[in-house]
Amino acid sequence: MIFSYLKIAFRNLSKNKAHTFINIAGLAIGLTCSLFMLLWVQSELSVDAYHVNNSRLYRVYEREYLDHKITADYETPGVMADELKRIMPEVQYAAAMQESNNIHTFKAANKTIKLEGTYAGADLFKMFTYPLLAGTPQSALSTPVSIAISQKMANVLFGGVEQAMGQALRFDNSESFVVTAVFANVPQNSSRRFEYVINWQAYLATHPGQKQWDNSGPATYVMLKPNASAQQVGKKLRRLASHYRVENAAFHSEHGLQPYGDVYLHSNFVNGNIEGGRIAYVHLFSIAAIFLLLIACVNFMNLATAQSVKRSREIGVRKVLGAVRGTLIKQFIGESLLFTVLAVAVALFLITLFLPAFNQITQKQITIPFNSAGFWLKILLLILLTGFISGSYPALFLSSFNPVKVLKGTSKINTGAVWFRKGLVVFQFVLSGILIIATIVVSRQVRYIQTLNLGYDRDNLIYIPVEGALNAKYDLFKTAALNMPGVASVSNISTTPTFIDDATTSIDWDGKQPGTKVSFAIAAIGYDFASAMKLQMLQGRDYSKAYPADANNYIINEAAGQKLGYTNAVGKTINMWGVKGNIIGVVKNFHFASLHNEIKPLVLRLSPGILDGGYLLVRIKPGHTGNVLASLQTLCKQINPEFPFTYYFSDEQYQQLYKSEQVVVKLSNVFSALAIFVSCLGLLGLAMFTAQQRVKEIGIRKVLGASVASLFGLLSAEFLLLVVLALLIASPIAWYAMHRWLQAYAYHTPLQWWVFALSGGSIMLIALATVSFQTVKTSLINPVKTLRNE
Repeated sequence: MIFSYLKIAFRNLSKNKAHTFINIAGLAIGLTCSLFMLLWVQSELSVDAYHVNNSRLYRVYEREYLDHKITADYETPGVMADELKRIMPEVQYAAAMQESNNIHTFKAANKTIKLEGTYAGADLFKMFTYPLLAGTPQSALSTPVSIAISQKMANVLFGGVEQAMGQALRFDNSESFVVTAVFANVPQNSSRRFEYVINWQAYLATHPGQKQWDNSGPATYVMLKPNASAQQVGKKLRRLASHYRVENAAFHSEHGLQPYGDVYLHSNFVNGNIEGGRIAYVHLFSIAAIFLLLIACVNFMNLATAQSVKRSREIGVRKVLGAVRGTLIKQFIGESLLFTVLAVAVALFLITLFLPAFNQITQKQITIPFNSAGFWLKILLLILLTGFISGSYPALFLSSFNPVKVLKGTSKINTGAVWFRKGLVVFQFVLSGILIIATIVVSRQVRYIQTLNLGYDRDNLIYIPVEGALNAKYDLFKTAALNMPGVASVSNISTTPTFIDDATTSIDWDGKQPGTKVSFAIAAIGYDFASAMKLQMLQGRDYSKAYPADANNYIINEAAGQKLGYTNAVGKTINMWGVKGNIIGVVKNFHFASLHNEIKPLVLRLSPGILDGGYLLVRIKPGHTGNVLASLQTLCKQINPEFPFTYYFSDEQYQQLYKSEQVVVKLSNVFSALAIFVSCLGLLGLAMFTAQQRVKEIGIRKVLGASVASLFGLLSAEFLLLVVLALLIASPIAWYAMHRWLQAYAYHTPLQWWVFALSGGSIMLIALATVSFQTVKTSLINPVKTLRNE
């Protein structure tokens, strides 16, 4: 019997080649998109999940109550980790870590290499699963001159792991560190990847401000003892900082613990609470994957039932010969499963074909585990689920035909069945409409980010890391660079202007209420900074060598002026870290962090020297980029021969802040287009079914004088009405979802009505184009042929 069913199924497949192709293509595309999305979701969920001690690992976050506002982030005092180990018996290990990686130059055995890495506390390798190929977790970062390097770094500099142990490394040609451990290359599914780790004490030696509890910036990680309660530790940690710095009702902070495995996906803060993050995109694509699979299944249902008239006599004959409804249901479900197997095979081929491009878009290294039994079990479950969902309604519908009416030719489709199929089409376009609107809104937000006036000109501006002789020979570099044709201005800053994350509350001013604490972002800059950045100076002036007292003076932004309570801040006095000076200038607010956050109060101080880890800023005149870069490379080789010339474009560094959004836009554009395509296949199926049901009606209308144009309008209006209904349902759902998504940005594009109108108009035009062929074909049928069969 099974052989007979398969024979009938393959006969139907080959007999209706166009129908077979459309059905398999629609289902395969839906499955391909869904599988791609689920592979991306699975990759996101696997990030940081490999650490053996994950259940006991936590990251500390800080919540600040200031100016009647609650803010929070992961920046903590640089000495917190060591203090937690000292005073909390529940803490087994704790490690501070630089908030973000830096790129530095290393030299050993006549080889020079530039790699990205970080500083961290001595407990790092005791806490996290970064397998050591040489050395032990206890000795890896045990001294201030210790450095742990990756297997890749060991191979490049020393030719192997064992050869690297105990060797000296020259760091930025200024310090030397000894290799005390070699760790396996950090896996791709790690949120923090690095090639080297230097002992934390070395960081504190070059950043003494991080030894003060009033300053924050580094990250703090803790690992609790096996039986310790995270809730109890959290209670102790909550007001810990109040014992080390002055806090009161006007300003106080709280610290809390977040499971380390949650940080990657849940890293946004709203009103001081952890709320959202990349998990929003995981949810978005998980839902989209289900949506696309449902759209594909609904498309299959419509196309299958569209063929019902052609198969009605077959069903009638089979029933007359004794076939019961249950047997027919099994047959049609089996055919559906066969379609699904073929569609899955096509989908796996397409995934294999396009996976490299998908990895390039998502910046991941996803692979398909063909050798995994679990993977094929999931594929089997997907086939069964998709086959039963897509084949359920056609099986129930086709098996319900009355054989007497079918064989007499008097069988008609009941109204309920017709409305059900129309409901399926509406459902398809509701899902597609939501995806299209969401894609347009996300694309607009990304364009808004890319084109927003940041308060400085990020075009034609490059950053050059300060390293080696650039520190001592900055004046020589600046003089030579300014003499180059095409260079407009040169300055320097202690961090990239794209992301200034250092902050302090150790600032006093005249009129400050006793006990008041305000958090200010801080950065050290050089002369001509405002010119190099093209900042707008609202009050006062930039730093100048003509004023020797500027060494103790400050420049602030508008937000800082408001916090200080000054209408005209120039000439007013502030005291930062015990250095009292005047405010000499106020710059217009500019964005120096992600648009997720409001612009913070900023204090800029004059750098007493060029800081290692800082950056030179070079403003290039338009049209001279190539020549200037070549000249700068030659200059750097002359005055800094130990280091390769390295530079970054300001606009590219800015775009790095929004990599996630850019990936989402690219994926959304592709998947939304495919969702519309598959939905239109379902609409085509309904058009085919309707045409078959109304072919005699059309013949009668033509005999009575109806024109082709009027018949086209009559048939098309019904389908367009379904699309309009779907859009009316989809629009409020999409508005609510995207309104919530945009709230994660302090600065975002407005959610305007024309977005919904554009989405709706586009979908209606595509839908009209889809049904046009079938409706025109039906309208042109010779009425003699259709009425002769009555």
